[in-house]
Amino acid sequence: MSYIEAKEKYALLGVDTDKAIEILKTVPISLHCWQGDDVIGFDNDGGLTGGIQTTGNYIGRARTPDELMSDMDKVISLTPGKLKLNLHASYAIFDGDFADRNKLEPKHFTKWVQFAKERNMGIDFNPTFFSHSMVKDNLTLSSPDETVRQFWVEHGKCCLKIAEYFANETGIPCVMNIWIPDGYKDVPADRFGPRERFKKSLDEILSISYDKSKVFVCLESKVFGIGMESYTVGSAEFCMNYVANKGITPLMDNGHYHPTEMVSDKISSMLLFNNKIALHITRGVRWDSDHVVILDDETKEIAKEIVRADALDRVFIATDYFDASINRISAWVTGIRSVQKALLYAMLEPSKAMKEMQNSNDLHRLWSCTRSLKQCPSVMYGKNI
Repeated sequence: MSYIEAKEKYALLGVDTDKAIEILKTVPISLHCWQGDDVIGFDNDGGLTGGIQTTGNYIGRARTPDELMSDMDKVISLTPGKLKLNLHASYAIFDGDFADRNKLEPKHFTKWVQFAKERNMGIDFNPTFFSHSMVKDNLTLSSPDETVRQFWVEHGKCCLKIAEYFANETGIPCVMNIWIPDGYKDVPADRFGPRERFKKSLDEILSISYDKSKVFVCLESKVFGIGMESYTVGSAEFCMNYVANKGITPLMDNGHYHPTEMVSDKISSMLLFNNKIALHITRGVRWDSDHVVILDDETKEIAKEIVRADALDRVFIATDYFDASINRISAWVTGIRSVQKALLYAMLEPSKAMKEMQNSNDLHRLWSCTRSLKQCPSVMYGKNI
Protein backbone atom coordinates (compact mmCIF):
# COMPACT_ATOMS: atom_id res chain seq x y z
CA MET A 1 0.00 0.00 0.00
CA SER A 2 1.30 3.46 -0.92
CA TYR A 3 1.68 6.27 1.59
CA ILE A 4 -1.15 8.21 -0.10
CA GLU A 5 -3.54 5.30 0.39
CA ALA A 6 -2.50 4.90 4.02
CA LYS A 7 -2.89 8.63 4.60
CA GLU A 8 -6.45 8.50 3.25
CA LYS A 9 -7.39 5.59 5.51
CA TYR A 10 -6.06 7.36 8.59
CA ALA A 11 -7.86 10.54 7.60
CA LEU A 12 -11.13 8.62 7.91
CA LEU A 13 -10.17 8.07 11.56
CA GLY A 14 -9.46 11.77 12.03
CA VAL A 15 -5.68 11.28 12.04
CA ASP A 16 -3.31 13.58 10.12
CA THR A 17 -0.34 11.39 9.17
CA ASP A 18 1.72 14.28 7.77
CA LYS A 19 1.43 16.12 11.08
CA ALA A 20 2.37 12.99 13.04
CA ILE A 21 5.52 12.51 10.98
CA GLU A 22 6.55 16.15 11.37
CA ILE A 23 6.11 15.95 15.15
CA LEU A 24 8.14 12.73 15.27
CA LYS A 25 11.05 14.48 13.58
CA THR A 26 11.30 16.87 16.54
CA VAL A 27 11.33 14.25 19.31
CA PRO A 28 14.91 13.69 20.51
CA ILE A 29 16.08 10.19 21.34
CA SER A 30 19.31 9.82 23.28
CA LEU A 31 21.82 7.57 21.54
CA HIS A 32 23.74 5.55 24.15
CA CYS A 33 27.45 5.31 23.38
CA TRP A 34 28.02 2.01 25.21
CA GLN A 35 26.41 -0.22 22.56
CA GLY A 36 29.45 0.43 20.35
CA ASP A 37 32.19 -0.91 22.63
CA ASP A 38 30.37 -3.31 25.00
CA VAL A 39 30.37 -0.85 27.94
CA ILE A 40 34.16 -0.91 28.26
CA GLY A 41 34.94 2.82 28.04
CA PHE A 42 38.34 4.46 27.85
CA ASP A 43 39.47 4.87 31.46
CA ASN A 44 39.84 1.30 32.68
CA ASP A 45 41.42 -1.90 31.39
CA GLY A 46 39.60 -4.13 33.87
CA GLY A 47 36.52 -6.21 33.24
CA LEU A 48 32.91 -5.12 33.35
CA THR A 49 31.54 -5.19 36.91
CA GLY A 50 28.48 -4.04 38.83
CA GLY A 51 26.04 -6.78 37.97
CA ILE A 52 26.31 -5.92 34.27
CA GLN A 53 27.02 -8.54 31.65
CA THR A 54 27.75 -8.21 27.94
CA THR A 55 27.77 -11.44 25.95
CA GLY A 56 29.10 -12.20 22.50
CA ASN A 57 32.27 -11.53 20.54
CA TYR A 58 31.03 -10.26 17.19
CA ILE A 59 33.78 -8.53 15.22
CA GLY A 60 34.03 -4.76 15.05
CA ARG A 61 33.96 -3.52 18.63
CA ALA A 62 35.09 0.10 18.82
CA ARG A 63 38.46 0.25 20.59
CA THR A 64 39.26 3.98 20.47
CA PRO A 65 37.30 7.24 20.67
CA ASP A 66 37.80 7.79 16.93
CA GLU A 67 36.41 4.33 16.12
CA LEU A 68 33.42 4.86 18.41
CA MET A 69 32.67 8.26 16.89
CA SER A 70 32.99 6.84 13.39
CA ASP A 71 30.52 4.08 14.23
CA MET A 72 28.13 6.60 15.72
CA ASP A 73 28.34 8.68 12.56
CA LYS A 74 27.24 5.62 10.60
CA VAL A 75 24.31 5.19 12.96
CA ILE A 76 23.35 8.84 12.55
CA SER A 77 23.43 8.48 8.76
CA LEU A 78 21.01 5.54 8.96
CA THR A 79 18.63 7.05 11.51
CA PRO A 80 16.13 9.80 10.67
CA GLY A 81 14.85 12.26 13.22
CA LYS A 82 16.50 14.08 16.11
CA LEU A 83 19.18 12.46 18.25
CA LYS A 84 21.12 13.34 21.40
CA LEU A 85 24.39 11.81 22.51
CA ASN A 86 24.37 9.81 25.77
CA LEU A 87 27.75 9.36 27.48
CA HIS A 88 29.03 7.54 30.53
CA ALA A 89 31.82 9.17 32.51
CA SER A 90 34.07 6.22 31.67
CA TYR A 91 34.20 7.53 28.09
CA ALA A 92 36.41 10.46 29.04
CA ILE A 93 39.12 11.07 26.46
CA PHE A 94 42.62 11.60 27.81
CA ASP A 95 45.47 13.11 25.83
CA GLY A 96 48.28 12.22 28.19
CA ASP A 97 46.52 13.80 31.19
CA PHE A 98 44.72 10.86 32.78
CA ALA A 99 42.43 11.70 35.68
CA ASP A 100 40.70 9.23 37.96
CA ARG A 101 36.94 9.45 38.21
CA ASN A 102 36.99 11.64 41.29
CA LYS A 103 39.10 14.18 39.38
CA LEU A 104 37.33 14.34 36.03
CA GLU A 105 36.96 17.77 34.42
CA PRO A 106 35.14 19.21 31.41
CA LYS A 107 38.42 19.21 29.46
CA HIS A 108 38.31 15.41 29.37
CA PHE A 109 35.14 15.64 27.28
CA THR A 110 35.95 18.48 24.89
CA LYS A 111 36.21 16.12 21.92
CA TRP A 112 32.75 14.80 22.66
CA VAL A 113 31.41 18.34 22.82
CA GLN A 114 33.01 19.09 19.46
CA PHE A 115 31.48 15.91 18.04
CA ALA A 116 28.03 16.83 19.33
CA LYS A 117 28.12 20.48 18.25
CA GLU A 118 29.19 19.58 14.72
CA ARG A 119 26.13 17.32 14.48
CA ASN A 120 23.72 19.68 16.27
CA MET A 121 23.23 17.24 19.13
CA GLY A 122 22.78 17.73 22.84
CA ILE A 123 24.58 15.50 25.34
CA ASP A 124 23.18 13.46 28.21
CA PHE A 125 25.50 12.11 30.89
CA ASN A 126 25.89 9.29 33.42
CA PRO A 127 28.37 9.00 36.29
CA THR A 128 30.03 5.57 36.09
CA PHE A 129 29.74 3.74 39.42
CA PHE A 130 31.06 0.40 38.16
CA SER A 131 34.12 -1.24 36.56
CA HIS A 132 36.62 0.44 38.88
CA SER A 133 38.99 -0.62 41.66
CA MET A 134 37.18 1.66 44.12
CA VAL A 135 34.04 -0.45 43.91
CA LYS A 136 34.60 -2.28 47.20
CA ASP A 137 32.54 -5.36 48.07
CA ASN A 138 30.00 -4.37 45.40
CA LEU A 139 29.42 -1.00 47.11
CA THR A 140 30.04 2.61 46.04
CA LEU A 141 27.90 5.48 47.38
CA SER A 142 26.53 3.19 50.10
CA SER A 143 29.90 1.84 51.25
CA PRO A 144 30.65 1.75 55.00
CA ASP A 145 34.26 2.52 54.03
CA GLU A 146 34.33 6.31 54.19
CA THR A 147 37.27 6.55 51.80
CA VAL A 148 35.33 4.61 49.17
CA ARG A 149 32.11 6.53 49.75
CA GLN A 150 33.84 9.91 49.51
CA PHE A 151 35.63 8.88 46.31
CA TRP A 152 32.29 8.25 44.63
CA VAL A 153 30.69 11.37 46.09
CA GLU A 154 33.47 13.40 44.49
CA HIS A 155 32.88 11.55 41.23
CA GLY A 156 29.21 12.54 41.33
CA LYS A 157 30.11 16.18 41.97
CA CYS A 158 32.57 16.16 39.07
CA CYS A 159 29.92 14.74 36.78
CA LEU A 160 27.40 17.39 37.80
CA LYS A 161 29.84 20.10 36.75
CA ILE A 162 30.55 18.29 33.48
CA ALA A 163 26.83 17.96 32.79
CA GLU A 164 26.39 21.71 33.15
CA TYR A 165 29.36 22.23 30.83
CA PHE A 166 27.63 20.07 28.22
CA ALA A 167 24.43 22.11 28.51
CA ASN A 168 26.28 25.41 28.26
CA GLU A 169 28.31 24.34 25.25
CA THR A 170 25.51 22.72 23.24
CA GLY A 171 22.69 25.02 24.30
CA ILE A 172 20.57 21.93 25.02
CA PRO A 173 19.65 20.73 28.55
CA CYS A 174 21.62 17.74 29.84
CA VAL A 175 20.01 14.79 31.58
CA MET A 176 22.44 13.48 34.21
CA ASN A 177 21.42 10.07 35.46
CA ILE A 178 22.66 8.48 38.68
CA TRP A 179 22.52 4.70 38.98
CA ILE A 180 24.56 2.57 41.37
CA PRO A 181 24.97 -1.23 41.35
CA ASP A 182 25.28 -1.50 45.13
CA GLY A 183 23.79 -4.53 46.84
CA TYR A 184 24.29 -8.00 48.29
CA LYS A 185 24.09 -11.47 46.82
CA ASP A 186 22.38 -12.90 49.90
CA VAL A 187 19.99 -11.51 52.51
CA PRO A 188 21.73 -8.71 54.45
CA ALA A 189 21.60 -8.19 58.19
CA ASP A 190 21.14 -4.45 57.70
CA ARG A 191 18.99 -3.01 54.93
CA PHE A 192 18.65 0.41 56.51
CA GLY A 193 22.35 1.34 56.86
CA PRO A 194 23.38 1.15 53.20
CA ARG A 195 20.33 3.13 52.12
CA GLU A 196 21.00 5.72 54.81
CA ARG A 197 24.57 6.12 53.48
CA PHE A 198 23.29 6.27 49.88
CA LYS A 199 20.91 9.08 50.84
CA LYS A 200 23.72 10.95 52.58
CA SER A 201 25.93 10.58 49.50
CA LEU A 202 23.23 11.86 47.16
CA ASP A 203 22.62 14.82 49.46
CA GLU A 204 26.32 15.66 49.34
CA ILE A 205 26.47 15.40 45.54
CA LEU A 206 23.45 17.65 45.13
CA SER A 207 24.78 20.17 47.64
CA ILE A 208 26.85 21.85 44.94
CA SER A 209 25.24 24.62 42.94
CA TYR A 210 24.05 23.92 39.40
CA ASP A 211 21.57 25.42 36.95
CA LYS A 212 18.41 23.32 37.25
CA SER A 213 17.06 24.74 33.99
CA LYS A 214 20.06 23.27 32.18
CA VAL A 215 20.79 20.07 34.10
CA PHE A 216 18.09 17.55 34.98
CA VAL A 217 19.47 15.19 37.61
CA CYS A 218 17.80 11.78 37.49
CA LEU A 219 17.85 8.82 39.85
CA GLU A 220 17.43 5.30 38.45
CA SER A 221 16.36 2.26 40.45
CA LYS A 222 16.97 -1.43 39.84
CA VAL A 223 15.37 -4.57 41.20
CA PHE A 224 18.56 -6.69 41.22
CA GLY A 225 21.85 -7.36 39.47
CA ILE A 226 24.13 -10.32 38.91
CA GLY A 227 25.84 -10.88 42.27
CA MET A 228 23.32 -8.57 43.99
CA GLU A 229 20.23 -10.73 43.72
CA SER A 230 18.87 -10.47 47.26
CA TYR A 231 19.24 -6.78 48.05
CA THR A 232 19.63 -3.66 45.94
CA VAL A 233 20.35 -0.41 47.77
CA GLY A 234 18.78 1.78 45.07
CA SER A 235 15.37 0.11 45.05
CA ALA A 236 12.33 1.57 43.31
CA GLU A 237 10.87 2.73 46.63
CA PHE A 238 14.09 4.42 47.69
CA CYS A 239 14.56 6.21 44.39
CA MET A 240 10.94 7.30 44.04
CA ASN A 241 10.88 8.76 47.54
CA TYR A 242 14.23 10.47 47.15
CA VAL A 243 13.20 12.05 43.85
CA ALA A 244 9.96 13.33 45.37
CA ASN A 245 11.79 14.70 48.40
CA LYS A 246 14.49 16.49 46.42
CA GLY A 247 12.47 17.61 43.41
CA ILE A 248 14.75 15.95 40.87
CA THR A 249 13.71 13.75 37.92
CA PRO A 250 12.77 10.06 38.12
CA LEU A 251 14.25 7.73 35.54
CA MET A 252 12.64 4.39 34.75
CA ASP A 253 14.49 1.65 32.88
CA ASN A 254 11.96 -0.95 31.77
CA GLY A 255 14.46 -3.73 32.49
CA HIS A 256 14.84 -2.69 36.13
CA TYR A 257 11.61 -4.03 37.55
CA HIS A 258 10.06 -7.40 38.31
CA PRO A 259 9.15 -9.22 35.08
CA THR A 260 5.42 -8.73 35.68
CA GLU A 261 5.79 -4.96 36.19
CA MET A 262 5.27 -2.77 33.13
CA VAL A 263 6.84 0.68 32.91
CA SER A 264 4.07 1.63 30.47
CA ASP A 265 1.62 1.30 33.36
CA LYS A 266 3.73 3.58 35.58
CA ILE A 267 4.15 6.51 33.19
CA SER A 268 0.76 8.16 33.77
CA SER A 269 1.21 8.08 37.55
CA MET A 270 4.72 9.50 37.36
CA LEU A 271 3.64 12.31 35.03
CA LEU A 272 0.92 13.39 37.47
CA PHE A 273 3.50 14.12 40.17
CA ASN A 274 6.61 15.10 38.18
CA ASN A 275 7.10 17.88 35.66
CA LYS A 276 9.59 15.71 33.76
CA ILE A 277 10.37 12.02 33.71
CA ALA A 278 13.13 10.08 31.95
CA LEU A 279 13.14 6.65 30.34
CA HIS A 280 15.83 4.14 29.43
CA ILE A 281 14.15 1.91 26.89
CA THR A 282 15.54 -1.60 26.68
CA ARG A 283 14.27 -5.16 26.22
CA GLY A 284 14.69 -7.51 29.14
CA VAL A 285 14.51 -11.22 28.33
CA ARG A 286 13.79 -13.02 31.62
CA TRP A 287 15.91 -10.46 33.46
CA ASP A 288 17.55 -7.08 32.81
CA SER A 289 19.44 -8.57 29.87
CA ASP A 290 19.66 -5.36 27.80
CA HIS A 291 18.54 -6.94 24.55
CA VAL A 292 18.19 -4.68 21.52
CA VAL A 293 14.88 -2.81 21.50
CA ILE A 294 12.37 -4.07 18.94
CA LEU A 295 8.87 -3.00 18.02
CA ASP A 296 7.31 -5.21 20.67
CA ASP A 297 4.17 -4.68 22.71
CA GLU A 298 5.81 -2.99 25.69
CA THR A 299 7.74 -0.53 23.52
CA LYS A 300 4.48 0.35 21.78
CA GLU A 301 2.65 0.72 25.09
CA ILE A 302 5.36 2.99 26.48
CA ALA A 303 5.03 5.21 23.41
CA LYS A 304 1.23 5.22 23.63
CA GLU A 305 1.27 6.35 27.24
CA ILE A 306 3.59 9.25 26.42
CA VAL A 307 1.52 10.38 23.44
CA ARG A 308 -1.87 9.86 25.10
CA ALA A 309 -0.74 12.07 27.98
CA ASP A 310 0.44 14.72 25.50
CA ALA A 311 3.83 14.48 27.21
CA LEU A 312 6.34 14.30 24.36
CA ASP A 313 7.95 17.48 25.73
CA ARG A 314 7.99 16.14 29.30
CA VAL A 315 9.67 12.77 28.79
CA PHE A 316 13.39 12.33 28.16
CA ILE A 317 13.72 9.25 25.96
CA ALA A 318 16.94 7.24 25.72
CA THR A 319 17.85 3.77 24.52
CA ASP A 320 19.92 1.50 26.79
CA TYR A 321 21.11 -1.92 25.65
CA PHE A 322 24.32 -3.65 24.61
CA ASP A 323 24.50 -6.74 22.45
CA ALA A 324 27.96 -8.00 21.49
CA SER A 325 26.61 -11.03 19.61
CA ILE A 326 25.48 -9.13 16.51
CA ASN A 327 26.62 -6.22 14.37
CA ARG A 328 26.73 -3.32 16.81
CA ILE A 329 25.74 -0.63 14.31
CA SER A 330 22.76 -2.69 13.23
CA ALA A 331 21.81 -3.10 16.89
CA TRP A 332 21.96 0.65 17.45
CA VAL A 333 19.90 1.50 14.37
CA THR A 334 17.32 -1.22 14.96
CA GLY A 335 16.69 -0.11 18.53
CA ILE A 336 16.41 3.60 17.84
CA ARG A 337 14.18 3.13 14.80
CA SER A 338 11.98 0.77 16.81
CA VAL A 339 11.41 3.51 19.39
CA GLN A 340 10.66 5.99 16.62
CA LYS A 341 8.20 3.60 14.98
CA ALA A 342 6.48 2.98 18.31
CA LEU A 343 6.08 6.73 18.80
CA LEU A 344 4.66 7.12 15.30
CA TYR A 345 2.21 4.27 15.81
CA ALA A 346 1.09 6.00 19.00
CA MET A 347 0.61 9.31 17.20
CA LEU A 348 -1.59 7.58 14.61
CA GLU A 349 -4.15 6.52 17.19
CA PRO A 350 -7.50 8.36 17.25
CA SER A 351 -6.85 8.80 20.96
CA LYS A 352 -9.48 11.48 21.56
CA ALA A 353 -12.24 9.26 20.17
CA MET A 354 -10.92 6.28 22.14
CA LYS A 355 -10.96 8.23 25.40
CA GLU A 356 -14.57 9.24 24.71
CA MET A 357 -15.47 5.57 24.24
CA GLN A 358 -13.89 4.76 27.60
CA ASN A 359 -15.59 7.64 29.41
CA SER A 360 -18.99 6.70 27.99
CA ASN A 361 -18.40 3.07 28.98
CA ASP A 362 -18.63 1.98 25.34
CA LEU A 363 -15.98 -0.62 26.13
CA HIS A 364 -16.86 -3.14 23.42
CA ARG A 365 -16.46 -0.45 20.77
CA LEU A 366 -13.14 0.57 22.37
CA TRP A 367 -12.01 -3.05 22.37
CA SER A 368 -12.96 -3.43 18.70
CA CYS A 369 -11.18 -0.20 17.83
CA THR A 370 -7.93 -1.29 19.45
CA ARG A 371 -8.09 -4.61 17.56
CA SER A 372 -8.77 -2.84 14.26
CA LEU A 373 -5.86 -0.46 14.76
CA LYS A 374 -3.49 -3.43 14.76
CA GLN A 375 -4.46 -4.00 11.12
CA CYS A 376 -4.06 -0.40 10.00
CA PRO A 377 -1.53 0.20 7.20
CA SER A 378 1.98 1.35 7.93
CA VAL A 379 3.03 4.87 7.02
CA MET A 380 6.70 4.12 7.66
CA TYR A 381 7.62 3.93 4.02
CA GLY A 382 7.59 6.56 1.33
CA LYS A 383 8.22 9.31 3.88
CA ASN A 384 11.83 8.48 4.82
CA ILE A 385 10.89 7.14 8.25
